[in-house]
Amino acid sequence: MMGVVSKFFIASMLMWVAPVAILYGFNHNLFPGCTELSPESMTVWSGILAVISVNVVIVFYIYSAMKEPSDKHVPDPKFLADAKASIKQSVPTELDSSPDRSKQE
Repeated sequence: MMGVVSKFFIASMLMWVAPVAILYGFNHNLFPGCTELSPESMTVWSGILAVISVNVVIVFYIYSAMKEPSDKHVPDPKFLADAKASIKQSVPTELDSSPDRSKQE
């Protein structure tokens, strides 16, 4: 369980850190060649790259989740028993529990 939580935490942090780092790098001319761009172009390219970085993090998170072995996940037996019992249990429902609800004019 901790492996899942740690992967989620790392992916969440990367989804915040990567775009902010890209935007910071463009605004402070840390990337080579960005000094020759106009301010409008720098804003557009930094935004596009920030969005792409978030999508890359999401893809890697999904890929790591898909690589997890499916046989190591076993449902809780008590939960399964309770779920089956609640399905088998029939609860009578009344369609209209209120007295006569006809419209009076």
